[in-house]
Amino acid sequence: MQISVKVNGTERTADVEPRLLLVHLVRDTFGLTGTHEGCDTTSCGACTVLLDGTPVKSCTLFGVQADGREVTTVEGLAAGGELDPVQVAFKEEHGLQCGFCTPGMMLVGKALLERNADPSDDDVRWAISGNICRCTGYVNIVNAIRHAARIKAGATEPATV
Repeated sequence: MQISVKVNGTERTADVEPRLLLVHLVRDTFGLTGTHEGCDTTSCGACTVLLDGTPVKSCTLFGVQADGREVTTVEGLAAGGELDPVQVAFKEEHGLQCGFCTPGMMLVGKALLERNADPSDDDVRWAISGNICRCTGYVNIVNAIRHAARIKAGATEPATV
């Protein structure tokens, strides 16, 4: 089946089997390997992408479900040579360890900040509750997302790529 998906702002088409998972469409067909494949059961969140701006776990959605829709991966966060505030904040607040969960955490953080410009620690913890980090106690991830909110509010300038 032929599908058309806007991926990170670029219209893409692909011939896919209806059973192809979105994570495999993104990684294998489109070559965007920042989306990680972890558990295949929606437990870990490593495969999180934004589908029309909403975080989804791409390991349990079919690629055909993205037909006519917009998918944002971690590769789509930086734009015009500038890092997204979430990327800047993760760097500045040491919000990553091994990096496996980081793309999903960043995308969840981005979606949260689109809905809530000034989230509390509890708001951030709730938003990331579907994403597992096996390296940290989540403190720096929470700090990073809150720092990104301050950057978006103009408190700090984003870094360049």
